Amino acid sequence: MKIDDLSTRDAVARSVLENGPSTAVILGARLRLTPPGIRRHLEILVADGILEARDPHVALTRGRGRPSKVFVMTDAGREQFEHSYDDLAVAALKFMSSQSGEHQVYAFAQSRADDIERKATVALAKSPNKTEALATFLTEQGYAASIEVHANGEQLCQHHCPIAHVAAEFPQLCETETEIFSKILGTHVQRLATIAHGDGVCTTYIPKTVNNKKVTTTAGKAHK
Repeated sequence: MKIDDLSTRDAVARSVLENGPSTAVILGARLRLTPPGIRRHLEILVADGILEARDPHVALTRGRGRPSKVFVMTDAGREQFEHSYDDLAVAALKFMSSQSGEHQVYAFAQSRADDIERKATVALAKSPNKTEALATFLTEQGYAASIEVHANGEQLCQHHCPIAHVAAEFPQLCETETEIFSKILGTHVQRLATIAHGDGVCTTYIPKTVNNKKVTTTAGKAHK
């Protein structure tokens, strides 16, 4: 196998990790690869268990014709990108819950979230755009985060989760993290999807605000 092929394949996989579910056409354009070239790399990545092909979300399948498959990162693929499943942490939290009660697990999750808040607050203080600054901070922490702008708000997308395996067992970690996002940004937010529960991306909806008050549009109400 050529070194160039390995390098290109790594770039394809990393593009999916950092940008979320993507079609072959989008990946080809993003990486400047020919249609036959991107298909060849995707077939190998799927065969190796790094990526998997899924039907796109129903909201994205507009128009005629058969919708293109989207490629998402598998758990095995995340491991290839330094995503280690911390079985010791899971065992420790299970022991804590059985010996001292579930409230201690929540206390641990809250302590972790408080630490995120302390560090993020410093990072956000340097930027006028809090959502973009939060995404940058999370990326630096290993979450490969980005912001998608929509008509009635924004979506914070975390394309990688270093604690997905632990959070799948203990959703308190996701819950407290979401609460901290709301506190940091000074507005209501809603977690729409998580990698820990099988979604391709952790997605948090952030409504538009006017003078620190939530915009009361129909779309905004739908996310309450």
